[in-house]
Amino acid sequence: MSARVPTVILGGSGYVAGELLRLVLGHPQLRLAGILSESQAGGAVAHAFPHLRATLGDLKFSNRAEIMELVGPGRLALLSAAPHGASAGLLAGFISWARERGTELTVVDCSADFRFPTAGAYEAVYKHPHGAPELLDAFACALPEHLATTDRPHIGHPGCFATAMLLAALPLLRLDLVEDDLFACGITGSTGAGRSPIATTHHPERHANLFAYQPLAHRHAPEVAGICEQITGRRPQLHFVPQSGPFARGIHMTVQARLRRALGADALRNELQAFYQGSEFVAVVDGMPRLKHVVGSNYCEIGVSVDAGSVAVMVVEDNLVKGAAGGAVQWLNRKLGLADHEGLTATAAGWM
Repeated sequence: MSARVPTVILGGSGYVAGELLRLVLGHPQLRLAGILSESQAGGAVAHAFPHLRATLGDLKFSNRAEIMELVGPGRLALLSAAPHGASAGLLAGFISWARERGTELTVVDCSADFRFPTAGAYEAVYKHPHGAPELLDAFACALPEHLATTDRPHIGHPGCFATAMLLAALPLLRLDLVEDDLFACGITGSTGAGRSPIATTHHPERHANLFAYQPLAHRHAPEVAGICEQITGRRPQLHFVPQSGPFARGIHMTVQARLRRALGADALRNELQAFYQGSEFVAVVDGMPRLKHVVGSNYCEIGVSVDAGSVAVMVVEDNLVKGAAGGAVQWLNRKLGLADHEGLTATAAGWM
């Protein structure tokens, strides 16, 4: 690619937006064109993300009208970190404006608004009308490791818990290794709850603590079941218990199921390694995966254990990178005709 692709970030003051900003600023083939935050328009982006001050310079947040002016003839990438329920309507305006101006627009949405195939499926989970049902057919939703290509112009990226569950569940189903009943338990860091403080992310409550929330009723379960069905033809019965962990970043997910045929741990590991061959951000490892091996990076690790006809698959990922901003940039790379790894090869920090 001869010139960097101008890239806009929407919903620009939360944790996912901050990670998108960090990744775009360091990307060799993307150029940050603007970042939208209506509530902070005109304010210095470095005030919201002081850890990026050295590369931000005097960049200011823009309002919607200013961002709209960036949409013109040529190519434009748009990464949305706007909230669930708000992103669809916001994106509808940009997509319509881009069509009028002859812009070759590629959108990757990190919200839940384009993770379901129909407005009814979305509304059943989120309990409010979809903001742009006419655009649902323009978005595909899957992990890039599970969908080699799509003719749909835009992407809805799966959620952070969903990413971890899919990395384990989808190959088990596609390879016909397990029964349809899947049991998942995932522990997430406090950044998964967003930037605005709430009781469950308040440090004295979160520190040295562990607790479940929305057990067997979390909204990522139907999202994962639906994506599995679209790709494998099998809709699992997914029983998911999410938990809040005493750390800031990362997800540790365990997915358990009954095997359909006798299979040892080594054989199962070989099956998963073959499935993810060529997926440079996924490592199927000997032993147990650990969060410190991946936090701060777009890499993830998968480990397995087998006993008496049942299997446990463990996945670790960074919820803000592989589970959100990094996975979104990985999809954007692919849609722009770039290698998946462009701008995403920074390794984990290790001893955070």
